[in-house]
Amino acid sequence: MGLGRFGGGADVAKFACNAGGKVTITDLASAEQLSDSVKQLKEFSDIEYHLGSHNAADFEQADIIIANPAVPGDSEFLKLARRSNRFITSQINIFFELCPAPITGITGANGKSTTAALAAHLLRSRAGESGTQYEKVWLSGNIGNEPLLVAIDQIGPDDLIMLELSSFQIEQLAQIKKAPKVALLTNLSPNHLDRYGTFANYCAAKENIFKFQELDKDSPAVSIFNAEDQVGCEWFEKYRGDAGRICIKFSTNDVSEEIRRQFSLPGRANLSNLAAAVAIARYFGVDDETIKNCLPEFKPLPHRLERVAEINGVRWYNDSNATTPQSAIAALEAFEQPVIIIAGGYDKNLPFDELGEKIAQNAKAAILIGATAKKIALSIRNTNMSLRAKRSNLKPRNTQYAIRNTEVKIVSSLSEAVDLVARLAVGGDVVLLSPGCASYDMFDNFQHRGREFIRLVQEING
Repeated sequence: MGLGRFGGGADVAKFACNAGGKVTITDLASAEQLSDSVKQLKEFSDIEYHLGSHNAADFEQADIIIANPAVPGDSEFLKLARRSNRFITSQINIFFELCPAPITGITGANGKSTTAALAAHLLRSRAGESGTQYEKVWLSGNIGNEPLLVAIDQIGPDDLIMLELSSFQIEQLAQIKKAPKVALLTNLSPNHLDRYGTFANYCAAKENIFKFQELDKDSPAVSIFNAEDQVGCEWFEKYRGDAGRICIKFSTNDVSEEIRRQFSLPGRANLSNLAAAVAIARYFGVDDETIKNCLPEFKPLPHRLERVAEINGVRWYNDSNATTPQSAIAALEAFEQPVIIIAGGYDKNLPFDELGEKIAQNAKAAILIGATAKKIALSIRNTNMSLRAKRSNLKPRNTQYAIRNTEVKIVSSLSEAVDLVARLAVGGDVVLLSPGCASYDMFDNFQHRGREFIRLVQEING
């Protein structure tokens, strides 16, 4: 249920076919929208596709239903399956049941993909060496396009699994009371409120990654928290007294100047991601000298402050994976140069007050697109009005409430946004696609949005 466009549905279908199952794929999206995923399955000619809608009979008759993480647990079709006593599971649940190797899971509102990729890179630098605890490092999970189940037969008990885990996947694992042996929280800020309703509910879904860790005095669970994140500090205090659990804190202060100099990703948020990855690497016995030496070889993930081009002295960055206001704020804070930001997209019912304030204070211009464009524009305007009111009551020499006079424009498409930015930007500026929103109102996913941005920039570049 839910083939999707991110790779997980295709992975499940291949696994089920190889296991001898008679497979039906059902998805609300059309065959045209799912064409890339369907192409991945062309060798499996016996798959039956029910696309564009769900059929109640499929859920009443199937022996096993494997639900995509994006499918909410209260789906009417899953309720129908339960009433029919069908067995419901998920890709991540099957993997945890079958995986012979210890699993490290990384979650959080922001930075989890980069942290997981960085940690895997640092651990691979020592994989298979004498004295290390693991032979091979696998990177997968919510990070996308890295199969879980079709690779399960290649994973050995002496390997190490590094997974990025979304709140949706962690919710599914909670149904079978499973969690990674080593679990890390990057940070928490409001996200997916269209599904969870409140920040407290979102936090509760994430907390299951620690709640269901198996505690064992001889082989303790490891729980790692961000010392610079409020929720992380609260959970550290909550869990630190558990028998059979090791609790670790990390912060940007843990990263030496020598290591920082070898790290190319900009901004304090990425420094926090590095600190998190270093905490995992150190736990598994990777020394700081090794960390320092292998960092220059790390290739940043696409769509995460990815430098696309420099045109006439203007640097263009693709940060399409910034799907929350907090991640867009972190991107803005990464640059000291004048920034023109392209923001906006699908409405997840998140507040934009802080993002509006950050844009008003840090950005030269904001070009807004998508369903949330007017909300973001209003938050910028409200910030400017507030700053002017405060400044009018201050003595002239006080510059605490300086007003940038950020130019704000709402446009109808990403193409129009890039066109306008190309006219506004001058040498020394940074152009930043950091939407602060999901992409579903205009694009298939954040990758689709990022690829389109890159294409448009390349057209400018000739």
